[in-house]
Amino acid sequence: MIQSAQQHNMTRTDLAFQRCINPDCAATFDTGKLHTSCPKCGNLLDVAYDWDRVAVPEKLSDFEAMWSQRFNPVRFSGVWRFHELLPFVPQKNIVTVGEGQTLLQQADAVGKFVGMDAGQLHLQYEGMNPSGSFKDNGMCAAITHANLLGAERAACASTGNTSASLALYCSATQLMKAIIFIGSGKISYGKLSQALDYGALTVQLAGDFDDAMIRVREVAEQLGIYLVNSVNPFRLEGQKTIMFRVLEALRWEVPDWIVVPGGNLGNSSSFGKAFMELKQLGLIDRVPRLAVINASGADTLYELHERRGVRWNGGHVNLDPIREYNDYMDQNGIKADTLASAIEINRPVNLKKCLRALEFCDGVVRQVSDQEILDAKAKVGAGGFGCEPASAASVAGAKVLRREGVIAASDRVVCVLTGHELKDPTATVAYHTTDQDVFHKTLGSRGVTKASHANKAIAVPNELDDIIKAIQLYA
Repeated sequence: MIQSAQQHNMTRTDLAFQRCINPDCAATFDTGKLHTSCPKCGNLLDVAYDWDRVAVPEKLSDFEAMWSQRFNPVRFSGVWRFHELLPFVPQKNIVTVGEGQTLLQQADAVGKFVGMDAGQLHLQYEGMNPSGSFKDNGMCAAITHANLLGAERAACASTGNTSASLALYCSATQLMKAIIFIGSGKISYGKLSQALDYGALTVQLAGDFDDAMIRVREVAEQLGIYLVNSVNPFRLEGQKTIMFRVLEALRWEVPDWIVVPGGNLGNSSSFGKAFMELKQLGLIDRVPRLAVINASGADTLYELHERRGVRWNGGHVNLDPIREYNDYMDQNGIKADTLASAIEINRPVNLKKCLRALEFCDGVVRQVSDQEILDAKAKVGAGGFGCEPASAASVAGAKVLRREGVIAASDRVVCVLTGHELKDPTATVAYHTTDQDVFHKTLGSRGVTKASHANKAIAVPNELDDIIKAIQLYA
């Protein structure tokens, strides 16, 4: 079911406003227009609230009452069920297709692989969303705002999941036309098939995601198209509800660690904002530590945070190391290159917001190789929840942090699995294949030399006795 505003009968709320994250600027703007950067200083914006005027529940467990209202599309949604914590739009104007019906799974087999005590590792599986990834959490919020403004077209640059989500919401609601920008050869067929099947206008550029991101921002500005990438602060409001559902599943107890893949850094930024607001509202008394995991072939955040010491510093970020590293990548033609295509991004647009989240949550950043990602992915799959390669970066990163002693075996750890296994099945099949030519062609060029946790098919003659013997031997 869908609830939406009529485009020419817009309803807004003055409970919310947009605010520049630069403390030396802190300019504010109403919600009647999308700003993807501060018009005064160029920094990113937050959606902020006049919390004194919002009817926030006294305790998080009060949200459990919303389950009795699952006949109401707003409360059925795993995003809008927490509407009081993202009240930038009245309930009657909300757009939803039933997103957020996700699971937090205690995963002892994966925990053993990571090095955790039994019962301490959990997987937040966002692949159960309608388009198969976490992006639906944010897209329903962005499309709600776009519809409120009367937008007729919405656009994004994408490595795949954003385009699939945007295309789904536009086709399912019939509210606006989706336009997606992709780089040449930089999108998996599983994700591209969704965008094409859902009717999106697809623009393929000669370049990578970073090139597509530059162009889509220019086009959106010139043609007045609503931009849904994570520079959109309303989209990040939806993504912060992933953490609300984690807390809900843990009976409102805060875990010790949240571990999340780092691509454009929208998730890590929104998670940090979620915990900042919950702490401010007195709904939690402590915050988890945050670990953001880059693929080693797209490790800008790791390079800047861990090697060059770039910090939020209360909003006064030292920009020199960032400029120097960007210039270094340009001068040497360095492009993001990883099998984890969803995080194959060199210039994360939410860098500053992520730095803020890392500071607030006493966070760390690590990088993991494609070999480590695929090994972790195989263990996740063997536990029953297949994920795309980028998702497994969180598990691989948790294993690194456990090996370093940063995460204790007794800590309660939540690894976020951002997308469904069928989003990017090519690497999965190549990892488990018995065909060495396929393995080396698909994975060898990315430094993957072995499949230690492969579940290979067994070849047998077409004879009943041979088949029975093989089953008895291996099963």
